[in-house]
Amino acid sequence: MTHLALLALAWLFYFIVHTLLASLGAKRWVAARRPGWMPAYRLLFNLQAAILLLPPLWLTYSYEGAMLWAWRGAWFWVANGLAALAAAGFLWSLRWYDGQEFLGLRQWRARETSVEDQERLHLSPLHRWVRHPWYFLGLIILWTRDMNAAWLLTAAFASAYLWIGSRFEERKLLLYHGEAYRRYRERVPGLIPLPWRHLDAGEAAQLARAAARRNDTGQENTD
Repeated sequence: MTHLALLALAWLFYFIVHTLLASLGAKRWVAARRPGWMPAYRLLFNLQAAILLLPPLWLTYSYEGAMLWAWRGAWFWVANGLAALAAAGFLWSLRWYDGQEFLGLRQWRARETSVEDQERLHLSPLHRWVRHPWYFLGLIILWTRDMNAAWLLTAAFASAYLWIGSRFEERKLLLYHGEAYRRYRERVPGLIPLPWRHLDAGEAAQLARAAARRNDTGQENTD
């Protein structure tokens, strides 16, 4: 039980720190007091996220308790096939993201001091079906693993965090992209795709253009 309690505390600590440092409030605090640190903020944020991820992962994989369930027979191939498709979907979707912006390299090279992210609203084919495709793909990978108590705890904590984190993230996206993102959110589900709620390619392009015009002019645009 001590092992599982430590695991729960490790994930809780990770999620609290990650959420606080990702917030606009934290960025504004740093920008006001240490503006020279802002070009490296995203790089350092990603570095601390990777380092703080190590303890809960170690506690998850070092747990030696009995399996609660394991995929066998045809279900083994179904579960791992879904996980493989999710991993492939993640790699395929990278072409629609600015990797240098995501990692923080672009901000560092440009000596960017802005608090707000500079990346445009990109609506990839996956974004036409679900607002947070990486979270959705992550959920598939999480819940297609064999489960002992530690892995179940990790999957439950991570799932809750992805849902809560998506709420905080969308507050920022509404600030960045305004009415275009509000309209997008009304049309497309957040974490789990629903076949009857999606955008076609033309609608997605229209919303992306509206968001781009707002970012360029600072004013709302409607089509």
